[in-house]
Amino acid sequence: MDFELSNRAQELRDKLTAFMEEWVYPAESVYHAQLAASGDPHFEPPVMNDLKAAARQRDLWNLFLPEKSEWGGGLSNLDYAPVAEVTGRSPIAPEVFNCNSPDSGNMEILSRFGSDEQKRRWLAPLMAGEIRSVFAMTEPAVASSDATNVECRIDADGDDYVINGRKWWISGAARASAKVAIVMGKTDLEAPTHRQQSMILVPMDTPGVTVARDLLVFGYNDQEGHCEMVFTDVRVPRESLLGEEGSGFAIAQSRLGPGRIHHCMRSIGAAERALELMCRRAHARSAFGGPLAEKGVIREWIADSRIEIDQARLLTLHAAWLMDRYDNRVARGQIAAIKIAVPAMACRVVDRAIQLHGGGGLSQDFPLAGMYAWQRALRILDGPDEVHRHMLGRLELGKYAPPREQPVR
Repeated sequence: MDFELSNRAQELRDKLTAFMEEWVYPAESVYHAQLAASGDPHFEPPVMNDLKAAARQRDLWNLFLPEKSEWGGGLSNLDYAPVAEVTGRSPIAPEVFNCNSPDSGNMEILSRFGSDEQKRRWLAPLMAGEIRSVFAMTEPAVASSDATNVECRIDADGDDYVINGRKWWISGAARASAKVAIVMGKTDLEAPTHRQQSMILVPMDTPGVTVARDLLVFGYNDQEGHCEMVFTDVRVPRESLLGEEGSGFAIAQSRLGPGRIHHCMRSIGAAERALELMCRRAHARSAFGGPLAEKGVIREWIADSRIEIDQARLLTLHAAWLMDRYDNRVARGQIAAIKIAVPAMACRVVDRAIQLHGGGGLSQDFPLAGMYAWQRALRILDGPDEVHRHMLGRLELGKYAPPREQPVR
């Protein structure tokens, strides 16, 4: 593969970098001040609307979409990688460019599997950044790393479906702008294991939909709101089904591949910012007779971080290249590898930056504590490390499996 950025990727990265310097980084403190002043942990600061309008005016909008459309997009995975990396440098940036999760994954699902009416009602306002959405798959009562375990029921009843179940870690569910949920549940318990599940669109204001509680992340009430939700006799018309009955598991897998690589791309950006903060702090602070930048252990931390970030980036670019050149299935081993390696790398880099910043690194005066919490959470989100290791190990062993007709000695 050629590691040279395409002209479009280079141009977009340069535009994004300049926009981040001029608009996003200065707005971070404003965003958090408006959030704090509201007294509502899930308040949507007005400055975000200003940032989104400025980004859209500059055509920095919906860049995650692989197909060019009236809403933007048209980047390959390989071209999107350096773009997503830039957005990963700030926790507020993905929403600025309408590339935040879970909306980006939900938009891809709707664009691929939604009916014309579903696209009109939900995809168009999502693409315009006018509403937010949630993805309700994970459940508290079962090991949801195996999506076939979901117990939420989606039962046909005349012209409707009736939904009953409990979900948790539903990101964005506490946001006032979250207007629709994509819910995964079982429509046919007698079907083959991977054909029992379906996905359905549920407006958040439907009777019977309850946001039961916020789930704290490492003791913090995240602004997005990662909530537990209850669906009690929730009735929606049959036209709310995404795709066909029994296609839910396949839809979920098509969503998670791109979602995982997008998370990894952004994690590399977060690690780069942490390394930059570490270097600046090392030059600015002195202890025990000299600048921290002259201490051998600090130089080792910085050297190790540089190596690990570059390794993770190359691994991610290779996965993106395979997805573009072949398809997500061919790249599934590489996608699993980066989902294991990249968040773990980012945790190590951010941890070193926190250590170098001392008490400041634990505080709200720097973005490091929030970075660490999110990167650590990513080792569980979209499938825990152990699931990806299991799959990757199975794929690797398969290359050397003896022919079936020969006994194993």
